[in-house]
Amino acid sequence: MKTIRFVRDEHEQKQVLETLKQERCAHCRRTGTLNRHDHVQRNDLDRADKQTVRGQRVWCSNRGQRGGCGRTMLIVFARFLPRHSFSATMLGRLLKQLCLGGSIKRASERCRLPVDLQSVYHLLQRFRERLDAIRAALFSRCTPPESMQTDPLRSTAEHLHCAFPSAGCAVEAFQHAFQTPIMG
Repeated sequence: MKTIRFVRDEHEQKQVLETLKQERCAHCRRTGTLNRHDHVQRNDLDRADKQTVRGQRVWCSNRGQRGGCGRTMLIVFARFLPRHSFSATMLGRLLKQLCLGGSIKRASERCRLPVDLQSVYHLLQRFRERLDAIRAALFSRCTPPESMQTDPLRSTAEHLHCAFPSAGCAVEAFQHAFQTPIMG
């Protein structure tokens, strides 16, 4: 198990949690030491003053004779971006709008994102910094489509949607397929 594991939904999360004792700790590689810990919660952008459950923290027990390392790992729903308030579905909608053309401001307005424009620019800058890792992963899945885009971010967004054509959200599908956070 990596330090972050992505699951599609509550059903898949339940299956993973039921087999924790058979999983190896990502840090110390011991079996039989993993236990459920607390839920991972963050601010909910859709509802003011509310928190949403984003996943489950898993703990490697170092108490008693278990011999674990005491470190934690995360089981996170793929629809969320770890360490970000922005969700994977919001980023997916934004990237899809950017592929259609127009400015970042216009794409953000079309998506009706519940964040200010400065946050969108900051997120896309962080996305640009990860393009090499994202493209390398996408190349392992399919070749990039023929594109008229000159901006690497937009051509990567096209490649992302080409790699997961039937997915409701390409960003969510990327995180689940490659078991890595798209934003690092």
